[in-house]
Amino acid sequence: MKNKKSSYQGLQSHVRNLPTPAIEVWDNQYADREYQITIEIPEFTCICPKTGLPDFATIKIDYSPAKMCLELKSLKMYIVYYRNVGIFHEHLVNKILDDIVKACGPRWVRVQAGMNPRGGIATTVCAEYKSKK
Repeated sequence: MKNKKSSYQGLQSHVRNLPTPAIEVWDNQYADREYQITIEIPEFTCICPKTGLPDFATIKIDYSPAKMCLELKSLKMYIVYYRNVGIFHEHLVNKILDDIVKACGPRWVRVQAGMNPRGGIATTVCAEYKSKK
């Protein structure tokens, strides 16, 4: 059998450099204390890069802030940006994680996307970061 080129090949080769909106932050007045913040976004949408159809998900972000906390309005604008972006679920979660770490440098953060079923298959993707400090 001849090795067939996948139709997915090359679709996400530059996802790490995807220019996303900045996530603003504010000074954490309790940086000396470890605590957890949970943010749930139940109306997330992006585009399936394979079919061009919309994907729907609930995004959950759990994090322990260090010096900075995420500003929610800018986070909302960041999330809305993905509405017209074709991206695989796995890349989506890792890109969000990278951008949150870059924005606020948390002690730790976990990003989870619970994708709505598509073709009878539901997907949940989770990625974590822990500061080395």
